[in-house]
Amino acid sequence: MVYVMMKKMGALFLAGMLSQWAMADAASVQSQLHKNYPSLKIENIKTTEMPGIYSGSVGDQIIYTGEGAEHILVGSMIRLKDQKNLTNTLMLSQNQADWKKLPLKDAIKSVRGNGKRQLAVFSDPNCPYCKQLEVELSKLNDVTLYTFVLPLKAQSVAPSKQLFCEKDQAYAWTNLISKGVQPSSQKSCANPIERNIQLAKNLGVNGTPAIIFSNGTKLMGAYPAAEIEKIWQELGL
Repeated sequence: MVYVMMKKMGALFLAGMLSQWAMADAASVQSQLHKNYPSLKIENIKTTEMPGIYSGSVGDQIIYTGEGAEHILVGSMIRLKDQKNLTNTLMLSQNQADWKKLPLKDAIKSVRGNGKRQLAVFSDPNCPYCKQLEVELSKLNDVTLYTFVLPLKAQSVAPSKQLFCEKDQAYAWTNLISKGVQPSSQKSCANPIERNIQLAKNLGVNGTPAIIFSNGTKLMGAYPAAEIEKIWQELGL
């Protein structure tokens, strides 16, 4: 009995030591990168399932490097036995925002079906990729969309502000981004555009489109509806 207990304790001790060594290796790789390539802002160095390969991040981009930290690989790491995209899983876990702190009152709200699922989107009415995303979003069912209008292009500022003078803002937004129809209201009114710009800066959203899921997962770019559905499934939302 004593022997069995000692054996178990020894195994736990060894596991703990191996974990410490793995952490030390990751810390060493991070240190090498900062020392040898200080201009590269590579953070969050972690071990991966592949021995000797470490993941890291540059902004929203996942990268991979070796123990020598002399090369960088960009792409997806796929686990063959179940075809799982480990890079996507890592990206989803690292890019987070606090959903509860989003000022949803400053967004244009649109409900489809039962509206159970929720997405927040940062979009510029003259951004080509935003227009692509809007087409994909229209394919989603049972979702509440919160669109934070983010006019990064100079020509987008005036119509973006004018949207909030419209009686049906969701309809006016769809007309603007999908058909290029300018808001018809001529009156002046309060709008959240400056707050949206500051919010985007605070969240690290430096381009459009950006998508935030209700668990805080943040993604940049125009994703197909099928991919958004898949992410919802992976996140259990």
